This record gives sequence, C-alpha cells and structure tokens, in this order.
Amino acid sequence: MIGTVLALGGGGFSTLDEASAIDTHLLSLTGQDQPKVCFVPTASGDADPYIDRFLAAFSGRAQTSVLSLFCHDPWGYQDPALLLDQDVVYVGGGSTANLLSVWRLHGLPELFMPALTPARIVPFAAAVRSNCWFEASSTDSYGPLAPLSDGIGFLAGSACPHYLEEPGRREKYLGWVGDGALPEGYAVDQHVALVFRDGRLVEAVAESQDHAAYRVERGPEGAQEVALPVRVLP
Repeated sequence: MIGTVLALGGGGFSTLDEASAIDTHLLSLTGQDQPKVCFVPTASGDADPYIDRFLAAFSGRAQTSVLSLFCHDPWGYQDPALLLDQDVVYVGGGSTANLLSVWRLHGLPELFMPALTPARIVPFAAAVRSNCWFEASSTDSYGPLAPLSDGIGFLAGSACPHYLEEPGRREKYLGWVGDGALPEGYAVDQHVALVFRDGRLVEAVAESQDHAAYRVERGPEGAQEVALPVRVLP
C-alpha cells in the first residue's frame, strides 16, 4: 500500500496566474482544512522564484514549508524526515535526472516508501511531476528528449508529461514504447493529472477543457493509445 499519488502532466500553480483547480483538488484529497504541504523543488535547483510562487499559491489554504536540499536561505538544510509529518509532499518540476541523483544521495526514496499510507498524498509538478514516481519516463533532462529507465518505481510502467503540448513528445514516446525502450505506461497532457491509489489508477482529472490522457500499450504493430476518461474539475 503506497498511498495516493497525483501525477501531473503539467500545469498547477507553476503555469497559472489564477488558482489551479488541480491544486485545489489535491488539497481536498487530504480531508484537512489546513493541510501541511511541503514543497520539494530539487529538480529546479531550489529556484527561488519557483518557491515564491508555491508559497503565494498556497497561502491561507495550507500550512506550507519547503525542503531545500541545496541549503538555500532562509531554509538551510533540514532533515528530509520532516516529509513524514506532511499531508502533501509537492515535488516541483525541472530536471528528472538531477532530482533522482540528489534524492538518492539524501535517502529520499527509502524515506518515502514506508511513509506512504492510504491517507497520504504525494503529488508533484511540471515535467518531473509525472516522471519520477514511475519506473521509467520520457525526459528532456539531457537536452533532446530521451528515455530514462531508472525512476523510483512507486508506480509501474512509464510516463510522458506535456504529451500534446510539446513538439516531439507524442511521436518519441510512442516510438520508445513500441520498440521496447520504455515499458507501457501513461501519456498525460498539460493541465491533466492522474490520481493513483495504492498503485492503481483511480481517475484522470483536468483543470481545463480539451486536454487528454492516454494509456499507451505495445501492440503487434507498435504502440497504441487508449484514451482515458478525463473529468474536468469545477
């Protein structure tokens, strides 16, 4: 039982000036009026503007904190075990490869696994948002899009965020799943999130119309898309 993971294909507070319906839905999943939400901006190198945007987006709606593994002021270095006391661990976007390397040095994957319970939420943001929790993913961490095969593996298979938004994402991902470079998995467009509970997909939700999510499977003639129902959030 690994709890709840909200895998965001892009969107949320980092791309919207108004309140994000996905972020609001995320807070509602905790069942708390003022949930504890810790932002982990490792993938962006703990970029200060990103942290400021997070704090502004959740001000008055949550008890916010930041885990800075790069020791940025005013946060300094904190014991990653503080994540065990959170209702939401919100992982920011950026370089998936760099995030995985730094997290492993600080022991976060081992920390997360026993911490996840059915009531705990572990979402994330931007490209990393739907990548790091899977076994594998499509990433631009190395410049050109490339398959990455050493994700944390909380969720089985592979993931591709920004699926219809960014040129090349769709074609590359279908090719990699088709030829076996990546396992079968999920492709998620901007402004769409997949909600998993104990490793099983519960639903796909969107914060605006006309954004899609797919299950991508390998067939005899290559990869095939199976469109998932997407519920547009109020």
